Amino acid sequence: MNIHFERENNAVHLVASNEDGHQVHLDGSAAIGGENKGFRPMQMLLVGLGACTSMDVISVLNKQQQPIDHYSVDVQGVRTSPGIPSVFEHIHVLFKVKGDVLEAKLARAIFLSMSKYCSVTRMLETKAKITSAYVLNGGDEVPVTTVGPDEPSNE
Repeated sequence: MNIHFERENNAVHLVASNEDGHQVHLDGSAAIGGENKGFRPMQMLLVGLGACTSMDVISVLNKQQQPIDHYSVDVQGVRTSPGIPSVFEHIHVLFKVKGDVLEAKLARAIFLSMSKYCSVTRMLETKAKITSAYVLNGGDEVPVTTVGPDEPSNE
């Protein structure tokens, strides 16, 4: 896996490209000379987490023949402050699913992703507490699992 970066201006606006030619823009805040023309690096960690766990959950639900009409995920990260580096200390992943999906199957798919399958979760959980929950068909938020440095192993 290789990612190439090109600087786009005289500040910190970067374009990252992968082997397939896909690109993403990254930039910094004005406070560090950026121009807000892309994601911040720490935001990209949350993007990676949301994408990784989503691919797992959607795949598991599809294998279980659970019809998904709408799927979205919100990922919220809280960083340590003040200090450098300011790492994530807590991340919350909220799955929002609509469809004729059995609640137990959704909860199991999320649990498997967050505790076993998602490589990004496995990397981040060494430093951050990561909680997950779901909202099914507009109902209440239901917690699923917590992983992280202070949590007992899910294995």
